[in-house]
Amino acid sequence: MTAPQKPWSARTLAAQAMGVTDPVTKAVVPPIHVATTYIRDEDNAYSSGYVYGRPDNATTREAEAVLAMLEGGKEALLFGSGMAAATALFQALDPGDHIVAPTVMYWALRHWLANEARRWGLLVDFVDTADLDALRAAVTPGRTRLVWIETPSNPLWTITDIAAAAEIAHAAGARLAVDSTTASPFHSQPLALGADIVMHAATKILNGHSDVVAGALATGAEDDFWARITTIRRGQGGILGPFEAYLLMRGMRTFHLRAAAQSASAATLAERLAAHPAVAKVLYPGLPGHPGHAVAARQMANGFGYMLSIRLAAGPQAAIATAAKVQLWKRATSLGGVESLIEHRASIEGAGSPCPPDLLRLSVGIEDPQDLYDDLSSALERATRHG
Repeated sequence: MTAPQKPWSARTLAAQAMGVTDPVTKAVVPPIHVATTYIRDEDNAYSSGYVYGRPDNATTREAEAVLAMLEGGKEALLFGSGMAAATALFQALDPGDHIVAPTVMYWALRHWLANEARRWGLLVDFVDTADLDALRAAVTPGRTRLVWIETPSNPLWTITDIAAAAEIAHAAGARLAVDSTTASPFHSQPLALGADIVMHAATKILNGHSDVVAGALATGAEDDFWARITTIRRGQGGILGPFEAYLLMRGMRTFHLRAAAQSASAATLAERLAAHPAVAKVLYPGLPGHPGHAVAARQMANGFGYMLSIRLAAGPQAAIATAAKVQLWKRATSLGGVESLIEHRASIEGAGSPCPPDLLRLSVGIEDPQDLYDDLSSALERATRHG
């Protein structure tokens, strides 16, 4: 569903779910449309615009309109997970097409690209996309069809220059797709910087309540490639269900407030943890010493996001012990929820991961940042002292 053009801000439009109300009851919260099939007209047409639940749903359309508006895109599609969204995009390519992707990126998708994508006949090279010279050298005109970047990238939070990457991709006749899950539309607008498609694991901060698994793609142009992605979602039945779409739309209504609070708390924690004696290094693009800080400051707004990582001076075992000793932080995977999460990421990614074994990934929620610091500091001290 195409997002309508309105004179109000994205924050206002999101808060009111694009102003959609129930035309029958006048309820300010639209109903959940769960029907799987629809009545055909006497003339054999479908004047309602709906035929069957696998390719289309009214509640899902409403959530897609909100997301397209947030990204400044022409259209958005919702999928059953972030992986479903990303892989649908790659499956829209042709066998023999060349993809350039980051060395550091979401591990499950990197694994899919390194293994399953090759079964589809796709050619994939992994490079440090933050190094524009390396990116430029990896892209081959007439061969490379898609450049995929993730910024900030999980879990090292490296920064890739979106506008420069778009220029490199387009000069070679390729498209640029950006995984903007961590930045979110609150901090970054990749389409406005030249990207062709933006991807989100909408499970994360867009929903923000750790109760929906969802993925999304937003496009800057409704072209043939986008039509192919739409066909793939329809044929494979990858659409997000109506109840999940309803919950996601509920989450996006408070998205701006949550993103602002979580980003502010993450910045505070990053600064304080950088001075903690048990912490060897803080990885957060908001810190002036971060190698991607200048680029992040140029292409991100309203702060630098809610994710950071810390590397422990005492090494891997101290990192694992710290995660076991926190009380307020939740020792769980995922990110972007209202509750703060801590994870020893190397344990999840396993062999071949570029994630250092002494690293803890932190997803900052909406709790009092002083409480979060006190809990983590106590765990760090006890883990360092007692192991």
